[in-house]
Amino acid sequence: MAIPNDPVLVGQNQPPDDPINHPTHYTFSQIEVIDAIEAWELGFHLGNVIKYIARADRKGNRFSDLKKARWYLDREIRRLEEEQE
Repeated sequence: MAIPNDPVLVGQNQPPDDPINHPTHYTFSQIEVIDAIEAWELGFHLGNVIKYIARADRKGNRFSDLKKARWYLDREIRRLEEEQE
């Protein structure tokens, strides 16, 4: 969810690293991951899969980020399997 005073939404120049609204590990590309997740309507679990894959190794351990992405993907798969039962 966007914060009402978000500089991008109100058309102001944003600082290079805004640790609350736009940390550098979020803004490494032309589009923030959250914007893609919302545009694609991925929901919580799949959104987190994309988030962890896209940001892998940008703020810590790539291996841990990829394992966390797998954890969310496995959770979504289990949810879908339970829906089908």
